[in-house]
Amino acid sequence: MSIPGESPILRTIDWRGRALSLAELRRELPRVASASTHDAESSVRSILDQVRSAGLPALRSFAERFDGVAQEQPKVPQAALDRALAELDPEIRRALEESIARARTVALAQRPEDVPVQLAPGANVTLRWEPVRRVGLYVPGGLAVYPSSVIMNVVPALAAGVGSIALASPPQKEFGGLPHPSILAAAQLLGVSEVYAIGGAQAIGAFAYGIPASAGFAGLEPVDLVTGPGNIYVATAKRLVKGVVGIDAEAGPTEIAILADASAPADYVAADLISQAEHDPFAASVLVTDSAELADAVQAELAAQMGWTKHRERVARALAGEQSAVVLVDTVQQGIDVVDAYAAEHLEVMTENAAAVAARVRSAGAIFVGPTAPVSLGDYCAGSNHVLPTSGTAAFASGLGVHTFLRAIQVIDYDRAALAAVAEHIVVLAGAEDLPAHGDAVSVRFADRGATP
Repeated sequence: MSIPGESPILRTIDWRGRALSLAELRRELPRVASASTHDAESSVRSILDQVRSAGLPALRSFAERFDGVAQEQPKVPQAALDRALAELDPEIRRALEESIARARTVALAQRPEDVPVQLAPGANVTLRWEPVRRVGLYVPGGLAVYPSSVIMNVVPALAAGVGSIALASPPQKEFGGLPHPSILAAAQLLGVSEVYAIGGAQAIGAFAYGIPASAGFAGLEPVDLVTGPGNIYVATAKRLVKGVVGIDAEAGPTEIAILADASAPADYVAADLISQAEHDPFAASVLVTDSAELADAVQAELAAQMGWTKHRERVARALAGEQSAVVLVDTVQQGIDVVDAYAAEHLEVMTENAAAVAARVRSAGAIFVGPTAPVSLGDYCAGSNHVLPTSGTAAFASGLGVHTFLRAIQVIDYDRAALAAVAEHIVVLAGAEDLPAHGDAVSVRFADRGATP
């Protein structure tokens, strides 16, 4: 659709009258052009290799090269954390404290109980949840500052019972080579004192391989899990160290999909599309609607609201990109099929009976129901986590949560009688798989009785 006399802000994909298969939907949906991880991989691999082999000198070199900072050592002094919190704007502090309180309430409720199962007297299997020993949390710098990402990473880790937390964020030349003060203040609010001024792929390498101690630097102990978003270099580094350490995900550019019908307020829809587009020129903003009239009204609102939004150049690039569009469909049900295939990081549902419609969606990182639940609510104060799967991975992956920082350990406790009750089955199955020693490992326990029961 187009607005008479104006060029539309978003391109339009018209699927009315078409029945598309899931494969066709996934192929034709608006997506950011795949950033070439291959192009980034060689330079990231080199960075990781240098961090692993050279340690602190490599970090110093990268801080000067990428951040313009001459760095003796990357550990942020406790005095700097104290000062950042003391000098934090009181309004920002209150907002962070409210965000922390709500996120903590939700996170604590997510902590699963151990699951003991008795299959027979003396035959017990327990699923025991154990926190990861040590985690490295990455908080990006770049076009925006993200103290909220400190909250979203640290709060579920603490709720899971993680005992050792290290946080890294890029050094900022304008702040004396330290991360942004609001990031330091958020860390201090949460009791995280092990903070490093390290950015990019080198931070991921430092977490994965550790940095040996040297004169004036106590060293950085390797972690078991790395979480947190970042640019293509951070995402590539996480992929390359996966297996050495665990990772939460390889995050891509942020995205919003809005499923809306004629009842949706056009100004709300436009404001929410713009709010996501201001993150990054590659951010995706997608409207799926069965109302051509709403689509036209949203285009007009976009044109008007872009006139006063602060980051209009960045927003304009994101909305004009191939990853952003209006998708016209025949019905709300067809719209559900489209957003399920898209599997958005953030999905807003602004339709009549929005809660019922949202309940029919099966693939999204987070679903925001109705006109008074914008994505911004989830970014800061909903109590939910804003570190979510991108690039369609919500079809099989979950957002960051307490579960991210837990491992399920199966504890098997059988007494002699309980083992005897299944011994014959084990021997039979071991023989069927041509693994007779497996059966012998059971039979030997009954050798003093002359034969396997």
